[in-house]
Amino acid sequence: MNKVLKWLAILMAALVVIVIAAVMLIPQFVDVQKYKPRIEQAVSEQTGREFSLGGDIDLSLFPWVGVTLSDLHLGNPKGFSQKDMVFVKRFEVRVKVMPLLSKQVEVKTFLLEEPVIYLEKPKTGKANWEDMAGQKKSTQPADQKAAPAKEPGGKSQGLPIESLVVGNFAITKGKVTYVDRSQNVTHEIKDLELALSDVNLDSPVKILFKALVDEKPVSLDGKIGPIGKEPGKGQLNVDISLKALDIISLAVNGSVNDPAVNPEFDLALTLDAFSPRKMMAALGQPFPVKTTDPNALDKVSLAAQIKGSPSAVSVNGGKLVLDDSNMDFDMTAKAFSKPDIAFKLSLDQMDLDRYMPPPSEKKPGVKPSEKKPGPPSKPDYEPLRKLVLNGQINAGQVTAKGLAAKDILLKITAKNGMIHMDPFSLKVAEGTLSKTAILDVRKKDPKAHVTLKLDGVQAAPFVQALAKKDIIEGTMASDLKLGFTGDTPAMIKKTLKGGGHLVFNDGAVVGVDLTNLMSNVKSKLTGQQAGDKRPRTDFAEFRVPFNIKDAIVSTKDTALVSPLLRVAAKGTAHLTQNTLDFRITPRVVGTLKGQGDTKDRTGLMVPVLVTGTFAEPKFKPDMKAMMTQELPDAQQLKQVLGDKDTQKQAIESVKKDANSLLQGLIPSQ
Repeated sequence: MNKVLKWLAILMAALVVIVIAAVMLIPQFVDVQKYKPRIEQAVSEQTGREFSLGGDIDLSLFPWVGVTLSDLHLGNPKGFSQKDMVFVKRFEVRVKVMPLLSKQVEVKTFLLEEPVIYLEKPKTGKANWEDMAGQKKSTQPADQKAAPAKEPGGKSQGLPIESLVVGNFAITKGKVTYVDRSQNVTHEIKDLELALSDVNLDSPVKILFKALVDEKPVSLDGKIGPIGKEPGKGQLNVDISLKALDIISLAVNGSVNDPAVNPEFDLALTLDAFSPRKMMAALGQPFPVKTTDPNALDKVSLAAQIKGSPSAVSVNGGKLVLDDSNMDFDMTAKAFSKPDIAFKLSLDQMDLDRYMPPPSEKKPGVKPSEKKPGPPSKPDYEPLRKLVLNGQINAGQVTAKGLAAKDILLKITAKNGMIHMDPFSLKVAEGTLSKTAILDVRKKDPKAHVTLKLDGVQAAPFVQALAKKDIIEGTMASDLKLGFTGDTPAMIKKTLKGGGHLVFNDGAVVGVDLTNLMSNVKSKLTGQQAGDKRPRTDFAEFRVPFNIKDAIVSTKDTALVSPLLRVAAKGTAHLTQNTLDFRITPRVVGTLKGQGDTKDRTGLMVPVLVTGTFAEPKFKPDMKAMMTQELPDAQQLKQVLGDKDTQKQAIESVKKDANSLLQGLIPSQ
């Protein structure tokens, strides 16, 4: 029995020696070059493109199964500028034989030397990578396509190998050219180098990539893995650094779990400070945003921890630096079809004026061609109806239109088509502002309700910033409640309703001097000429209560109180018809001392009627009402009224002053 086993062992050893010898000798006696035409034909049939092997086939079978090919050409269809779509100077792969028997793959070399890929899209027709024979669509029904192989019990199979080791994996001196003739665009990647080291299934794979992208350097360095025996399952660690243009440096560190099955990622992202302006200059492109401050958008950095899955994503510990502004933020998003978003943002300070477009540089007298706009399309509010939102914004200081707002707090929520902004508070112009707003988009036309309270606000800078009008000074307070339906200016004006009051204390109306106007009347009584005064009316209090209903703004008790005057106003403004109907009644309550008048003028009234439209208001003294007022005697009344020329001058004076004031109150068109 032992002799039999001995002879069997000798026989087996002899067979192995014979096989190994045969494997080593086959390449020496077999002319593998005669297979080149078959290989070329097979590749041509599979791709639909002409394929050729310019160099010899170098084949080895032991101890490494290896093949080396050179001068590979995959042609372009007719009509393209380059003969070849793909060219490879040299391709080499060598795999160790004996470990294959144990499902262990040991690759000594995988080398792709000087690959050149040319991708071209013509002005008309298909690109050169389209309609390759290998890209024909399968005629097999989708539900009959082969499913991934599964183990008994429903588990997907892993790799059909026990281990993988690659000694040298490299792509050298690569080049990729993309030409889009329809857009007249060309991009080129050259000097492409890719090297993988420590390639195996059980430890991270080192990656080194570098290239010139349109002559701009790009590099990637890091580790990924381990891949594991079941790629796509388990935890895949990532530690990568990307650099581009010698300007951008991005680091990504973390892990991805089950990327092929149910991917979840947890990644730390760090974008070092860089200049977007320098980046665009390096790309040879104009900066896409024009800003008032040419130095704005010159510094950006970002750091955040990002976690996510197919159903949710979160950003924690986010830090964004934009020029001189620092922002901390956290955010979560889920149910992407809605979506459901929550966020919290904290900003130290920002000057928004720096980022506004610069003033228009239109030449005077040159008007752009005006095209009559078509009817506006109806906004789609369905995304807002689905939106679920819970957010909060805190800001130390934000400057806009030259006005600095401090200690800003905004909370905003949305659900089932109801959007609430409550509270919204800030400090501005030495006072405080608080606001609430509700937007209801559950129906076809949106509805809005707004409340606004001001307290201790300096009116001059506040109004100047909002309306670019220098019309009022003093300390301002308000309590407004407004509502409207619709999303067009016409609908909003038609449905606007509500009311409130504005109160100004210890200030002045800028643009009209009611005291001087009364002084002009006084000069008629005394025969003296009124002195020139700066156009302003100082007051102790200016109160404007109002109501809005059916597109009509009405006020009954508007009153201005000053040491000399009491001015009352009442009337209406029709928002849809743009018409005015007001009566302004000034009343002297003292004397015009300092101008030679010591007589009490209490009760003297020069009512002014305001009619016309917002664009063309009309003003005239209510002479009939004035005649009913008590004057000292008929001769003085005649002096006040004067002759026709005097009356005309008085009317024009009133028109000028009143028009100046009203135009200041009306927003610029």
